Amino acid sequence: METISKYSKFVPYFYFLAVIIYWFTDVNQSNGLTAYPILLFGIPFLWQLFKPNKKLNFTLGITFVCLSSYLILAYLSSIFNIVNLSNSAKQFMVYGGIFVIANFVMALWMIRNSLNRSF
Repeated sequence: METISKYSKFVPYFYFLAVIIYWFTDVNQSNGLTAYPILLFGIPFLWQLFKPNKKLNFTLGITFVCLSSYLILAYLSSIFNIVNLSNSAKQFMVYGGIFVIANFVMALWMIRNSLNRSF
C-alpha cells in the first residue's frame, strides 16, 4: 500500500503525457511535420516527473482546472442543446465527456499534490 501512495502522485503527469502523445500521433498521421510542436506541451509534465517543482505543479494544476472548467461548460452547452450540433458531433461528445471529466479530476489531483505533499 505504501508503494501505491508513493507513486500515486505521478498519475496525473502520466495521464497528460499520454493525452499529448495520443494527440501528437493523431495529428502526425494527417499533418506530418506540423505536429511536432505538440510535443513541446509535454516538457512541463516530464519536468515534474524527473525534477518536481511545487510552483510549477500548482501552475499546471490551476491552468488545467481553468481549461477543464471551460471544456465542462462547452460540454454542458452541447448536452442541453444550447448550440446545435450534428449527429456525428453528438456521438463524439460522449467520448469527449469522459475526457473532460478525466482532465478535471487530474488537474485537481495535481493541485492537491502541490498543496498537501512535498515532493
